[in-house]
Amino acid sequence: MSKKIKFEIEFPIHASPQMLYQYFGTPSGLSEWFADNVNSRGEIFTFIWDGSEEQAKVLQERPGEKIKFKWLEDGSEDKTYFEFRIQVDEITKDVSLIITDFAEEDEIEESKMFWENQIDELKHTIGA
Repeated sequence: MSKKIKFEIEFPIHASPQMLYQYFGTPSGLSEWFADNVNSRGEIFTFIWDGSEEQAKVLQERPGEKIKFKWLEDGSEDKTYFEFRIQVDEITKDVSLIITDFAEEDEIEESKMFWENQIDELKHTIGA
């Protein structure tokens, strides 16, 4: 298995950080745009798409700022994760959502397209 490569993509979003965080820091928020349904038990989130389930563990969370997950089914022992992080420009107060993820070298563009589609769905959901 080849080593996965880390990538980040930034999306400007017209929403307050507090409101935006609710859409990726809570199961109900994630259910509105990321998966068909999301449940959590403690630090384990279960994501459901078309009847299939995947679980992710919360590795780190700063409410209102960021949350980092690791897929449990990944099976890899490397340090891969996916993270949602809010960044606010100190001067303009513009809000951006920064996604950090990992993919095999030949799958990075496909992964970026996946995130672009998901964030378009998020923007549509929150009316941003």
